[in-house]
Amino acid sequence: MKKSVAIISAGVLAVTIVAAYYLFFAKASPATDITWGVDFSQMRAESLRLDWRETYLAIFDDLGVKNIKLHTQWDFVEGTRGSFYFNDIDWQLLQANNYDAQIIYVVGMKTGRWPECHVPDWATALSQKDQQDALLEYIKEAVLRYKDNTAIVAWQAENEPLFKFGQCPWYDRDFLKQEVTLIKSLDNTRPVIVSDTGEQSLWWQAAGIGDVVGTTLYRVAWIHLTNKAGFYLHFPLSPFTYWARAQLVEGVFHKKVINVELQAEPWIPNSSYDALLQNQSKNMDVKQFQANIAYAKHTGFDTFYLWGVEWWYWLKETQSKPEIWNEATKLFQ
Repeated sequence: MKKSVAIISAGVLAVTIVAAYYLFFAKASPATDITWGVDFSQMRAESLRLDWRETYLAIFDDLGVKNIKLHTQWDFVEGTRGSFYFNDIDWQLLQANNYDAQIIYVVGMKTGRWPECHVPDWATALSQKDQQDALLEYIKEAVLRYKDNTAIVAWQAENEPLFKFGQCPWYDRDFLKQEVTLIKSLDNTRPVIVSDTGEQSLWWQAAGIGDVVGTTLYRVAWIHLTNKAGFYLHFPLSPFTYWARAQLVEGVFHKKVINVELQAEPWIPNSSYDALLQNQSKNMDVKQFQANIAYAKHTGFDTFYLWGVEWWYWLKETQSKPEIWNEATKLFQ
């Protein structure tokens, strides 16, 4: 009996050690051909008091980027109900065509950058149903306007729409399906990406809705407890955990998994300009940037969009700190 117990205990220990190795230490083999891109938000550039057009052109001219995930905001485009301002997006897509770049176009209510959900003032007092109807009209306008633009290679419906993060009026899986169905009915030539948190999800819900699963990848996050309290969490997951979940998604749903948001700027509790000025290197400097790139390669993914290009340019142009910008250039050139 004692011998049997000892054998079982040894087996459990062995399994625990193997599981711990894959959970915290294991790496996947890097893809042989990796596509590197960046996320770009005009509003983020403006919040850093940058000339957003100059910043956008520098992404092509200086960095040599050929792949951009373009974040757009409902409140910016449709500030007045039924009146759509697409001029700035027109310009961004024109430049993408001029530089032979490829665009993932993010459309919806929750499209990234705080407060995550960008609801126009006129829509805040509407019921959820009326908000959703208005949002579908906005999505229809955007897709119909740009579906013939050759720079766009994919649509992304919302940004982490099933992850409850940000100041959002609602989270609705069934409505997300309506959004994807609408986009595909208007343009059946491009895939629709649905993204999900990389650290707190198995991505199965996103895989059941979108054509492609987009995941985030963060190494250091601020965990908010109260308006004045919180702490930094260094995610302990190994790169292998991303590879393993991607293999499950591809095996069960036959959907490709890509990374659409790789952390490459600091995560601070207050992302205002003054707070960023005071905490510009907190949890992100050139060494952490290099470490995040190395980690990303060992997930086995072949596509990454880096989050923070506006901040790199801000560091270079206003703080005389070009190190991260220069390091990023190596990826694209």
